[in-house]
Amino acid sequence: MITPEIIKAGIEQGMETIHVSVTGDGRHFEAVVVSEEFAGKNRVQRHQRVYQALGDSMRDEMIHALTMKTLTPQEWESSR
Repeated sequence: MITPEIIKAGIEQGMETIHVSVTGDGRHFEAVVVSEEFAGKNRVQRHQRVYQALGDSMRDEMIHALTMKTLTPQEWESSR
């Protein structure tokens, strides 16, 4: 079964991040991902980058839903 920790590790291994947190119930997950890689990218491009980092696990591990908040470090600091 997929866990928030597995998703978090997949994101961290697949891209450079400043902060990653993932919560969820086994099928529905919510992630906050902070990365410099998001600078100059729109929300769709940011989400695509996270999906790329996760690779086939989105399909293979049967993650039903992943809601994401994707921020640059500057956006993250100003939102806190």
